[in-house]
Amino acid sequence: MRLLFWRKRPVPVLQLHGTLTTREGALNISAYGKLIESAVDAAGEGGTLLLDIDSPGGSPVQSDLIAARIRRLAEAKKVRVVAVIGEVGASGGYWLACAGDEIVANPMSVVGSIGVVGGGFGFGGALARLGVRRRLYTAGTNKARLDPFLPETPEDLAFVKDLMGQLHERFKAWVRARRGKKLPADEEKVFDGGWMLGDRALALGLIDRLGDLDAELRRVGGEKARAQTFRPGKRGLLSWLPRLMGDAVAEVLEGAGRPRL
Repeated sequence: MRLLFWRKRPVPVLQLHGTLTTREGALNISAYGKLIESAVDAAGEGGTLLLDIDSPGGSPVQSDLIAARIRRLAEAKKVRVVAVIGEVGASGGYWLACAGDEIVANPMSVVGSIGVVGGGFGFGGALARLGVRRRLYTAGTNKARLDPFLPETPEDLAFVKDLMGQLHERFKAWVRARRGKKLPADEEKVFDGGWMLGDRALALGLIDRLGDLDAELRRVGGEKARAQTFRPGKRGLLSWLPRLMGDAVAEVLEGAGRPRL
């Protein structure tokens, strides 16, 4: 009988991959809430949790909900969180990375993009050329604001700019709260919405060091460490086929006029 008591415990790794959106199976609090709890519990009091991040961003709300859940549980259990960015940790993906006490990235990882984007399409002219008259009835002066079949007004543009500005300020406040004095004195270098590679992100204080998930795994758990990965279960291809077209249409409509990270 082999004695295995001397072996190190596996290091918990929470995999946060994909676009942040409310759609089923995507990166959102509904799919990851229980996984976050399980991953923090696996780390144990005084332990370390690794975040495996590969996300270009998406919903500001889902970014905040996931990051806040990680911080709340980690602080309650005194768990140290290390965020490791793979290919990309930009916009909402970087928001998630800021849930870490430390952030690690590859020299060529895409990092940052601390900004907000929104937009849509205007179809009013197309309807006119087709001879189609749209009939829309509302109660409330602004109920149809940003309707893609109505002309854009200066008031609409001012509304969107103000909304996006508010979201941007919240994003900046979160980064300041988590990165503190590590940020450069000239914050515009990192808050202008632009993205950068890992090397540049290190120089500007957006990450703490260069590395990768394997190196962090061994740093935390030793040379024989193994990952205990927490991620949603995979769905079979056939279960996705009936929803592919519907999801594609939903994504276009969801993004129309709605600011996203």
